[in-house]
Amino acid sequence: MAELVVLGFKDMTTADEAIKDLQSMQSEGLITLVDWARVIRRPDGKTDIHQAVGTTGAGAAGGALWGMIFGLIFLIPIAGLVIGAATGALMGKLSDYGIDDKFIKGLGEAITPGTSALFLQVQNTTVDKVTERMQKYEPTILRSSLTEENEEKLRAAMQGS
Repeated sequence: MAELVVLGFKDMTTADEAIKDLQSMQSEGLITLVDWARVIRRPDGKTDIHQAVGTTGAGAAGGALWGMIFGLIFLIPIAGLVIGAATGALMGKLSDYGIDDKFIKGLGEAITPGTSALFLQVQNTTVDKVTERMQKYEPTILRSSLTEENEEKLRAAMQGS
């Protein structure tokens, strides 16, 4: 089962640095991220949200493929491609995969201006190696779906104690 962990950072750039490191760890097989989102709260209070998976684009690509296949069957591949892409994009936009968008936006608006946060949906991880590499970012655990005991262990590991 995937766990949700929300990490807070003291400035607006650290979340972007941390996600690059997490993606590197994912390619090394140290962590499996189902989804992630980065939120920056600017000093003026506005939020900037970036999610790993864009459902509109993924839906358009899938719809285009299926539309092309059906178009080939009925001898109108270009029309099938266009109709499939449009339908897929609409379905992707209406779908919400991974971390709930309302949760991201709500918590993003609650963090201190001038800071950032990472929302991570983690399938599995090599805890000791990942926490060791994340310590340099000095994250604060804002929320998690972990048990209290495991969350406390994660806090201690992130602080290097």
